Amino acid sequence: MAAQQKAKRPNIFKRLGSFFVKSWSELKKVTWPTFKTVLKNLGIVLLVVLFFAVIIFGVDTVFANLLIGLPAGKGWSW
Repeated sequence: MAAQQKAKRPNIFKRLGSFFVKSWSELKKVTWPTFKTVLKNLGIVLLVVLFFAVIIFGVDTVFANLLIGLPAGKGWSW
């Protein structure tokens, strides 16, 4: 029974060709953003990443200074 089902499937090249034809058809339906929109969104993403990088750097610096200030016997010793 499994051999009959496998025989009904088209070969790999027909399936691959069908996949590319359907993919190309779907890509034609996509509404692509303008270059101006892409640049605007890129700027927003970079600003958000920079904002959180500064926050993480500040928190890391505070914790590092707190750990360095601990006496060697009671806290971290490096």
